[in-house]
Amino acid sequence: MELNSSDIRIRIGALGGLDESGKSCFIIEVDNDIFVIEAGLKYPDSFTPGIDYLIPNFDYLIENKDRVKAVIITHGHDDIYGALPYLLEVINVPCYLTSNTLTLLKSDYGAKFDFSKYTFKIVSPSDEINIANHRFSLFSTTHSASDSFGFVLRTDLGNIIYTGDFITDYNGLSHYSFDFAKVASIANERNALILLSESNGADKIGICAPKHKLTPHIRREIEEQTKRLFIGIYSQNFYNIQEVINLAQENNKRIVIVNDRFAAALNEINQNGTLIIPKNNYATANEMMRYSSKDLIVLILGSGEELFDLISDLAHGEYQDQGISINENDKIILACPSVPGTEVKATESLDSVYQTGAEVVNLTHKDISSMHAQEEDLKMMISLFRPKYYMPIKGEYRLLMANAKIALSTGLGYNYANVVVLDNGMLLNIDKSGKLLQNITRVKEGTLLVAGHSVGEAKAHILQERQRLADDGILCLSVAVSSKQQRIVSQPEVQMRGFIYLGDQKNIYQEINSIFNEELHTLMTKKMMSTSEAEKRLVDRLSKYLVKQAKKNPYIDVNIINIDESVK
Repeated sequence: MELNSSDIRIRIGALGGLDESGKSCFIIEVDNDIFVIEAGLKYPDSFTPGIDYLIPNFDYLIENKDRVKAVIITHGHDDIYGALPYLLEVINVPCYLTSNTLTLLKSDYGAKFDFSKYTFKIVSPSDEINIANHRFSLFSTTHSASDSFGFVLRTDLGNIIYTGDFITDYNGLSHYSFDFAKVASIANERNALILLSESNGADKIGICAPKHKLTPHIRREIEEQTKRLFIGIYSQNFYNIQEVINLAQENNKRIVIVNDRFAAALNEINQNGTLIIPKNNYATANEMMRYSSKDLIVLILGSGEELFDLISDLAHGEYQDQGISINENDKIILACPSVPGTEVKATESLDSVYQTGAEVVNLTHKDISSMHAQEEDLKMMISLFRPKYYMPIKGEYRLLMANAKIALSTGLGYNYANVVVLDNGMLLNIDKSGKLLQNITRVKEGTLLVAGHSVGEAKAHILQERQRLADDGILCLSVAVSSKQQRIVSQPEVQMRGFIYLGDQKNIYQEINSIFNEELHTLMTKKMMSTSEAEKRLVDRLSKYLVKQAKKNPYIDVNIINIDESVK
């Protein structure tokens, strides 16, 4: 049955963030107006070598840019805001976010993008805002990012609730408090049309708190400190960083920050009222020699792979010129369990710090939980709002299904007709009576690869070529010839990178040279053979030989230059 667009009042779906970890980008359409919720990135895995990160394909939004009214970014994590500048470059619409999130965004991308072109609307986590005549009620949540929030979009068909990332916690900490009063007040309206709730912790029983807290793991280490103490934390985990600052104040320690970009942004972060390190508890790297080792806490901060690269660099002595390196007289606490896409780097950095002889404390996911809603957290939100429809978002498919099963288990009448699990590019449709239609609208979605300043689609042949280079390396052959004189005019050159270790495989190198010279001789003696044909023969012959003898299939680049053709 074909949908009559005039009957559809609301559409909800995603361009990223479903059946994957990261790259969050959700769409809510109300009466033809489009609101983009989050624009995040995700880190590449081992099958996408040479890529910095991946972002959603925004073609659907570009095609409908006249209907896009705003972007809302709920907190300062790169899986939430990492693709925002790329989106604003193609659709320059107002973006609503907190001052903390904007500070982090500028810190990450200020050197790459001209932020003066964009329109940012600063909000507080429990504001009431109006966008294009649509009312949004924000509510603050507890998450590892400061000033995170969810929201309620009010419509005459009922409220659309987006939880953002959250946990149930009663810490009362400024910038990290869940506004239960406001959430309960809205829930009491009993007007919830659909609830969109995160799924990243849906496979874990109980509630997240208090396993998200770092303090129980480091309090004694700081109170009884006898060595210089290094602590590795994700730079976007403000909650854990704040815990370290609080303990440093209590125990009169000096904090040194290893991350020039973060240190440069610290003053602006402090102006937002977060991560304030008192002057008496702060020291620069150059000032470390003034203090006893037992009074120093060195914070290693970074996002994603950047953090593990920093840890490895410190272990390998790359920061010795600044007077910072990890050695056998130090202790290091790694409070940064790997996130998807960083597992290899995390393992390498752990090996590096062990090799220094330092005392190592490695906190894993079993020791400290990421601050995402678990089973009972999710049940609490469902029970409060009791929405007509429920849609799990954010997470791999197994986590989306775990979240859906939690709703089914509440005994509140949820079933497979009112709990919706979608994939990227699928939009659910709600008609003018508030009924969820069975028909799903499909829109273009996909992944763009970001490498340096270039952005492109994730085409299979490009990824396969990159993987081939990573696995088997490259073989380059070049020479200059003269077809008129029928002779070789330059020394044939063979270069190999990431392919074989010559100390063990000299015979292979010699055979490659031999094959190269044989084909060049054939080219010089056969007047009808072109250089392009000779290049193809070489690639075919070398590929077969290398697969047979070296069990490798490197990318082979042959360049035979005919000087007579080159001269005009």
